[in-house]
Amino acid sequence: MTTAEKEHLIQSYINAYNSFDVDGMLKDLNDKVQFKNIAGNEVNMVLDGRTAFEAQAKQAMQLFQSRQQTVTTFQHEGDQTTCSISYNGILAVDLPAGLQKGTDLQLNGKSIFTFSHNKITVITDIG
Repeated sequence: MTTAEKEHLIQSYINAYNSFDVDGMLKDLNDKVQFKNIAGNEVNMVLDGRTAFEAQAKQAMQLFQSRQQTVTTFQHEGDQTTCSISYNGILAVDLPAGLQKGTDLQLNGKSIFTFSHNKITVITDIG
């Protein structure tokens, strides 16, 4: 895949994420996609396969009134692309950690996308 093709798939995925469009998020994922979330240098979630990813994506939608991921940089190396991400979201519910409905979250992190056969095979979110 060219870097332009990779960036197009990533942007399509992020646009769907921002629009709460789970079907759009799934469109370019490999059936055996793996999703990992890392926070504070600890892996706190691993999902294997589109079915698990879809279930988590639908559950996560309920947490936010709005959400916006913006890619600030792309860095390509082999079959991986690392994106610096700026994130803004407004909570729709109170969370156990003490964050309350209406809280405006503003975070920066990165996402690493791995590709094979014109599909996204691994997404690693690092906050």
